[in-house]
Formats: sequence, structure tokens, C-alpha cells
Amino acid sequence: MDLLGTLSKVAGGSEGKEGAAALGDLGDLMGSVTKMSKNVLPGQGAAGEAKEDLLDKGIDAYQQYVLKEGPQDNENVVEQAKDKAIAQGIRGQYKSMTGNDFPIKEKS
Repeated sequence: MDLLGTLSKVAGGSEGKEGAAALGDLGDLMGSVTKMSKNVLPGQGAAGEAKEDLLDKGIDAYQQYVLKEGPQDNENVVEQAKDKAIAQGIRGQYKSMTGNDFPIKEKS
């Protein structure tokens, strides 16, 4: 199944076996992209880590120690983008729930 087909089934709220299969396919696809990116896309290493704020470091710690994804000190481009999306989601949810900006300012 292609990515657009999977996303349309998930977004369209497909029910039953079809919707579950679409979610499974999406999970398989994301796993494949992550495995491939570890071999292909270089990270920014220490330079990328220096640009992280405390929230980014907390996300890395969670991934390393709770999810057991291994060291997060030399992330590739895909992993860095994933972490940035997670941080933006946290900041957005915090603001929508409290009406205030997240207390840790984002590092540029």
C-alpha cells in the first residue's frame, strides 16, 4: 500500500479491518523509514545537540531511557525532525490547555 493510500484511510476514519490494516501499514512504513535513515542520512552530531533546548533534551532522554532507542547524541536528519515535531506538539498542547506559552523558550 502506498503512503497516500494509507494516510487517506487513516484520515478518512476507515473502520474495522481496513482501518486497522492502514494503521499497521503506516507503522511499518515509519519503521522502515527510520531504519533506512539511520544508514543513509547523517546527523548534525554535537552541533545539532548544541542547538537543542531543555525540552528537546528531555525528549531525547525519554527516547533513550524509557523507550530504549539507544544514545541520542548523534541523531540523523529524520530523527531530529521527529523530535522537533514532538516538541512543537507539546508546546502547542500546553498553550491550548493553559493559554500561556511553554515555559522553556525554543532555541533557534
